[in-house]
Formats: sequence, structure tokens, C-alpha cells
Amino acid sequence: MTAAAEPFVHPALFYRDEQEYLAGTVPFVRAGLESGEPVAVAVPGENLRLIEAELGADADAVRLLDMRQAGRNPGRIIPGVLRAFADAQEPGRRVRIIGEPIWAGRTPTEYPACVQHEALINAAFQGREVTVLCPYDARRLDERILADAYATHPVVIPAGATGERDSVAYAPEHIVARYNEPLPVVPDALPFGFATETLSQARRVATAEGARLGLADTRLEDLALVTAELTTNAVVHGGGSGVLRVWAEDGYVLCEVRDKGRLDDPLAGRRPAARDQRGGRDLLLVNLVADLVRVHTGEAGTTVRCWFAC
Repeated sequence: MTAAAEPFVHPALFYRDEQEYLAGTVPFVRAGLESGEPVAVAVPGENLRLIEAELGADADAVRLLDMRQAGRNPGRIIPGVLRAFADAQEPGRRVRIIGEPIWAGRTPTEYPACVQHEALINAAFQGREVTVLCPYDARRLDERILADAYATHPVVIPAGATGERDSVAYAPEHIVARYNEPLPVVPDALPFGFATETLSQARRVATAEGARLGLADTRLEDLALVTAELTTNAVVHGGGSGVLRVWAEDGYVLCEVRDKGRLDDPLAGRRPAARDQRGGRDLLLVNLVADLVRVHTGEAGTTVRCWFAC
């Protein structure tokens, strides 16, 4: 569908300073409020404070979220932020959201998940009366990230401009495929092979290693939940067995599950679960509790790697 025919609108807003940022975001918010549209703003805390201050009393009518917290794991943003807000509104009303998932300081490890998220928004909201405006810091983000923004957004607003332009580089499926890249080699972490009869043992192995490496309380419970979901999913959908690894790296405990299945649905784990849905929540729960989730899938199988801050 062309951008003009599609009710879902997904522009990228490029800005170079606070003035351009506010000029591109605050009128967007106020236009939504004046039209009676529900509005949410999910951006990094420092930018959230800028918008809130500029809006003044109008900020009370807007759902405000710090993306550094709500979107720490990019895989959580569609189900836990964007869809959570849009789906809660009255059917038939257009919804406006500002979402800034990529900022200076996102690590190279996080970035592939971030850009895949931006590409998948288009599929997640196709046919919906929703506008998601995505700001990009043209001064601080590198050229590769800015080029990818043109590929993940059907329309763009160049820095200093006031109107939208069609992106001639728009190719979200290409971005999803390009960043489906093999994950870095695991350091010396002992593999634990599991199958149906050893699922409970796999969970015990993961939690024992997680505790030894510094996880405790809620974080250790999150690791146990993720291990249970991923290993069970591997047994049911990934050929009946898999390999689990747990290790520490750069202040995080990492959990990885490899199996022989292939993940054909890029939006798996990014759709909110229906109230009456039974099963099928495994990857969604993983995205909701982990600090970062990276996935690689191909002919040889699927690897899911999760990060938990110590």
C-alpha cells in the first residue's frame, strides 16, 4: 500500500537541537489533543521533560512514558508500549504516539533489535488508525542509523523542514532480514542439552548459575521464567530438544537457548495476548521481562539470547 492509502502513518522526524525537537513534537501533540485523539509520548527521559515543560497544562491530557525504562528492551515496545496504549482506546478513534526507541547511547548490541522494532511497527499497525512519530537525533546518531530510518519509515521529516516527504528508501522487510544476523560467539559457558524429560533440570541449572553470577530476588525469578518459556518452546516447536547456556558479560547475566526450529513470524513475541488466548505467550513473556532480547533464525535453527541486569 502507498503511504497515502494506508491509514497507519509512521513518519521519522529528524532534529538537530532542542528547538527543532520541540518544533516537531509539541505541535504534533497539540494537534492530536485538539482533534480529540488520545496521545502518548514515549521518549527518553530528558526529552520527555522538554516536551512536558513545553506543553504546560496540556501535559495532563497526555500519556507520558520514559522510553529508557518502558522500552529498554526494544522487543517490549510494540506490545508493552505502542499496542498497549492504542488497544486501550475506543475503537474507531485515531491514536497519536511519539515513540523514540533509538537514542545516542544505545549500544551496538542493542541496535539490531532497535532497528528491527522500527521496521516491524509497519506490519504491527497496518490498517490501523494510528500515527507513530519517531524522532531521530541527526546530530548525535551516526549516518548508518539515519540511513536505516529512511528504510523503516514510509515518510520522513528532514531536520529543519516542516512537511513530510515520501522515503524513496523505504524497505522494512529488507531491514528485518538484514539484521537477522548471527549472534557473537558465546564465551566459555558450559552447554546444557535438554529435552522433554529434562526441562525442569534446565530451569534448575539456569537459576543456580544465575544466582552464582549475581542475580537475586525478582531478577532471578525472571531468569527462571524466561528459561522455562524458551526451553519449553524449543521442545514443542524446535525439534524436541535444545541447548541452554548461561554466562555473565558486562554487568549482565545472559541466557541463551538454541534449537533446530525456524522462526518464520518476525512479529512473534511482539503481539499483545488476547484476553481469552490460551498458550502462545512464550516469546511475549520473554520480551516483557528481559532487559534485551536478540534473536537469530535460519535453516540451521533459532537462537534466542536474553540479557538481565545484575
